[in-house]
Amino acid sequence: MPAHAIAETELDIEGLEGPLLSNVEAYISGIPEEDYSVSLRFQSRLEESINEALKALGYYQPITAFTVEGEKGDHTLLVTIDPGEPVYIYVSDIVITGEAKDDVDFIRAVDNSGLNLGQVLNHGNYESLKSTLQNLALRKGYFDGDFLLNQLEVAPGRHQAMVRLHYDSGQRYSFGATTIEGSQIEEKRVRSIIPFKEGDPYLASQIGDLNQSLSNTEWFSSVYVEPDLDSVGKNRQLPMKVHLSPQVRNQIETSIGYSTDVGVKGKIRWKKPWLNQYGHSLDSAISVSKPEQEATVSYKIPLEQVLKDYYIVKYGLKNVDNRDTDSLESNLAFERHWVFDSGWHRTVYTRFLYEEFTQGIQDGTAWLVLPGISFSQTRTRGGTMPMWGDKKAFTIEATDQALTSDAKLLRLQVQGAIIRSLGENHRGVARAEVGAIYTDDFYKLPPSIRFFAGGDNSIRGYGYEEVSPKDSKDNLTGGQFMATTSLEYQYRVVGDWWLATFVDYGDAWIETPDWKMGAGMGVRWASPVGPVRLDFAWGFDAEPGDEFKIHFTLGPEI
Repeated sequence: MPAHAIAETELDIEGLEGPLLSNVEAYISGIPEEDYSVSLRFQSRLEESINEALKALGYYQPITAFTVEGEKGDHTLLVTIDPGEPVYIYVSDIVITGEAKDDVDFIRAVDNSGLNLGQVLNHGNYESLKSTLQNLALRKGYFDGDFLLNQLEVAPGRHQAMVRLHYDSGQRYSFGATTIEGSQIEEKRVRSIIPFKEGDPYLASQIGDLNQSLSNTEWFSSVYVEPDLDSVGKNRQLPMKVHLSPQVRNQIETSIGYSTDVGVKGKIRWKKPWLNQYGHSLDSAISVSKPEQEATVSYKIPLEQVLKDYYIVKYGLKNVDNRDTDSLESNLAFERHWVFDSGWHRTVYTRFLYEEFTQGIQDGTAWLVLPGISFSQTRTRGGTMPMWGDKKAFTIEATDQALTSDAKLLRLQVQGAIIRSLGENHRGVARAEVGAIYTDDFYKLPPSIRFFAGGDNSIRGYGYEEVSPKDSKDNLTGGQFMATTSLEYQYRVVGDWWLATFVDYGDAWIETPDWKMGAGMGVRWASPVGPVRLDFAWGFDAEPGDEFKIHFTLGPEI
């Protein structure tokens, strides 16, 4: 153990390692440093703390020796500890009765308790099992559960411990009838969210799920779900009460942000979380940046499973004036959504796209009717800057002149990302994106259909959407195919601050790829509103004089 620097006395402990040393240090940390001395009184106090720390881990007969080293006024108190032989569990009498005797969670808790015959006694394991059984009972509806016997006996001279825990769970309660109060939404739509049926075994986690799901509808300003515990002991079923308060009819949000892709971006959003008793909602927004201006409005129609099945009708008008692209895009879409228990989200849609555009030396208009289907799934663990996660997204859309479209095409796009960590200080992020368009005449397609690469979330070291084939006058045309990939390693420096190093690779092309590489270093801050990323990147294949880029973004990494 490293010596602890004290005003006049240093303390050095020898003879212990691993959990024994850690527990002794934890107990000693409760003694103020200003009390450290070489006096017999302090040694006695220190020995008492050491004995308590070792007893908690089953070592009842330690031998402690003190040696004072150093000159007067500058002492080191050397504490040498022999923990002795531990106490082993000689009797393990742990019995579960009642309806929980066959419950796999209770059986697993006992098996993993560390209180089996022949194991070294650990008082923490004993207290932990007691707490685990009580918590399981509350979570799973064994509200009559109680200990008939809880006793821990120790015979230090024989190095034996007798553990006796008898727990009677009683009956397991089930969900009873659910009453809903205060809802402005048709009751059957609210009931479609309830994850349990009357008569199902009680699970506290399902009450939490119901709370979260009701909040996710955005229909209510407050949600409170509770079991009627007054029924405990009277009826096997627990009635459930759901208390709701309507959300306000209109919500307005404003925001302003910045990224090196589009510069300063302002947004105003107007939402009507509910329009009628059927839970229909309206969402509209206007966002403005120098290269892009967009207005959108969408109308959501929930079906019987309101969070899992719904329609969305949306319209968007977008103006783009960026590099060699100048376009005005009008998009009307009719979408059918399914959200599966696995987390996959499927969307089947038809969108009607009309776009007036100038792309380099090309001018034109395009009318496309685009049926399509998409699948996506995002999973994360660990807050706004997760330590584990992945994302998968697939989109296929196609059209033909038979649908009144100006062109025939099949467009495919696949995206994937993964986050993994090693310990608390090492984190890796990998991303990839692939796109392809199959068509008879690529140049009939508007810019919003074509592929461009480069920028904050693409190939860093290059400007926003500047990686693209070029026409005869060196203007960007957009690509028929695209493939990009990124590998990034992050190291936690301190707290929520990380350093990152990365390499990106890819291209957008028509006939033959001309692969581009970018690499660099960056800083990450896990802010309360999401990761903030500042990257310094070098484009190895960029135009001379334009190789260095600074990228700044705020938002999720996947």
